[in-house]
This record gives sequence, C-alpha cells and structure tokens, in this order.
Amino acid sequence: MNHCPCGSGQAYQACCEPLHQGQAASSAEALMRSRYSAFVQQRSDYLLSSWHVSTRPGSLPLDDDTHWLGLTVERHQQQGDSAEVCFVARFHAQGRYQQLWECSRFVREQGHWFYVDGDARWQSWQPGRNDACPCGSGNKFKRCCAG
Repeated sequence: MNHCPCGSGQAYQACCEPLHQGQAASSAEALMRSRYSAFVQQRSDYLLSSWHVSTRPGSLPLDDDTHWLGLTVERHQQQGDSAEVCFVARFHAQGRYQQLWECSRFVREQGHWFYVDGDARWQSWQPGRNDACPCGSGNKFKRCCAG
C-alpha cells in the first residue's frame, strides 16, 4: 500500500489524491492534510488553488531541498463555515531538522474549503538517538541518518 504523506494511515489513492484531482474536502482538516501532502509532492498548483483568493499569493516557489518528514494534527475546530486546524509539520532543509507549528484558518465557500492564513512559528528539532528515523527507513535515527 502506498501510504498517504499526510499520516492518516490510509492509502494516498483513498486519502489526498482525490482532493488533488479536484474533489472537495469534507472538512478543513482534510484540506489541511491534502495541502501538507501537496508540499511533500511539490504540487504548487494545488496549494494555490486551495488557497482563498483574498490571501493567495501570485506564485508559490517550492524549495527542492526541503524534505517533509511528518505531520501531527493537534486540534481541529469548526464553527459553521469557518474552521481552525493546529498542527506540527517536521521537515529537513538546509542541513537542519526543523518543526513548523501552525494554527491555520479556513473558510468554506460554495461547498469547498479554502486555506486563508495561519499563525506559524518555526524552531529547530533534533530527533532522539533511539527515535525512529524521520527518513522513514524504519531504523533508529542513530543507525540511519544521524551518522
């Protein structure tokens, strides 16, 4: 099974791929997960199309050197056609492991959820020696990418 990058435990074909192909997300959390998968897959077209027109940038250059390593959704709150999703995304870029904490705001219009904006902060992150390696090899960090 080809696991979805968003960490849902589902196959990509049953999780984020239908959204990447134009299906409406069932919730703001589903949209946020699909956007994370789009970052992993460098799908700037999807990221821009799922961004609300009021805050959408004209372009979104993505860095080939950024390797996304995992997503943890901490909280999802919906009130009518507005929602907030707070998450932690881990990544490796410029030779360092980092974490992005963000509480993102979403709005639903005509049955489609859109990312509006978010409050974000970044910090360095270092996997523990005995933690599973963030590269996904299944080995401990100390026996894999730490060396």
